[in-house]
Amino acid sequence: MFYCFQSKEGTRTFHTHLEVTDVASEMFEFCSNMTEEQDARARALIERAAAKWPLRILHVLSDAGAPLRFSRLLERVEGISQKVLTQTLRTLENDGLVIRTLYPQVPPRVEYELTPLGRDLLMQVAALWRWIVERLENFDARKAVKLTVAAV
Repeated sequence: MFYCFQSKEGTRTFHTHLEVTDVASEMFEFCSNMTEEQDARARALIERAAAKWPLRILHVLSDAGAPLRFSRLLERVEGISQKVLTQTLRTLENDGLVIRTLYPQVPPRVEYELTPLGRDLLMQVAALWRWIVERLENFDARKAVKLTVAAV
């Protein structure tokens, strides 16, 4: 695995490699062509997408297969508050991952659905999600070893 970090004045660039994995350098060639602004924007998008609720909301919208009203989303995303759902949906909409449709009626009806970009992101994340789930035992085993060593 290889991580690229843009250097800023007064800081160092560092690269991390896992010796176990043979990663083709061409795979991360895009990093060398990124500007600092692109790097910052990409990092911000990754942080927003990987926060506690966005991926869960995208998953629920994907499973629905049709636009969902706010109240239905609130019911299906267990543990989220109305305020946090509202904030997260606004962020997802601003990032172009969700479409918000307002129907001018009384009372107003609002529905949310995935955009093609949101669906594409979810498909990309699914591979990472599967990889993690398939290796949960490895992570748990590593944590158990660390706890055992710390107790000694």
